[in-house]
Amino acid sequence: MNKTKLAIIYYSMTGINTQLAEWAKEAGEDAGAEVKLLQVEELASEEAIEKNPVWKGNVEKTKDTPIATSEDLVWADAIVFSTPTRFGNVAAQMKQFLDLQGGVWSKGKLINKVVTAMTSAQNPHGGQEATIKSLYTTMMHWGAIIVPPGYSDDSVFAAGGNPYGTSVTQGQDGKMVEDVEASVKHQVKRTLEVASWIKNGKEK
Repeated sequence: MNKTKLAIIYYSMTGINTQLAEWAKEAGEDAGAEVKLLQVEELASEEAIEKNPVWKGNVEKTKDTPIATSEDLVWADAIVFSTPTRFGNVAAQMKQFLDLQGGVWSKGKLINKVVTAMTSAQNPHGGQEATIKSLYTTMMHWGAIIVPPGYSDDSVFAAGGNPYGTSVTQGQDGKMVEDVEASVKHQVKRTLEVASWIKNGKEK
């Protein structure tokens, strides 16, 4: 059985989605997948980043994380997206990455990719579900296979109960309010399981 290839593609400003992506990477490796941890290109000016110590710190921490490309999407069997919410939608940095995939999309190279998504916001009703569903709309245009966690594990309830994908609230102290590590790892494991069925054929 061939290893499932997993691309984890994220954007993070304060480091919350960096942590979600790192947990996803751990889960993928634990499940035996071949994993790439990738970030999308930053669009904000250096001046804006310099004015925000938390933002600057995350940029410095992730400076060696490769930038995602179209080739990474083609390579992957499964893809985990993680992005903060911006007014109920994906961050501009992630949106630009998605908007640049017309070339591989037009050649049918994104069909049947197995995808799932995670997000964060500053409050529980800050557009978390809308952000994930917005990202999934793009995935429908790709012809991708969307794998939400649903309520397939108790960890989903413990993390706040978002059936579309793991979402977390960033508190005033900049830290996560909910404990979502187990939920992230379950979501990734579930996604890889489905991707393995697609790649290798589900046993009957």
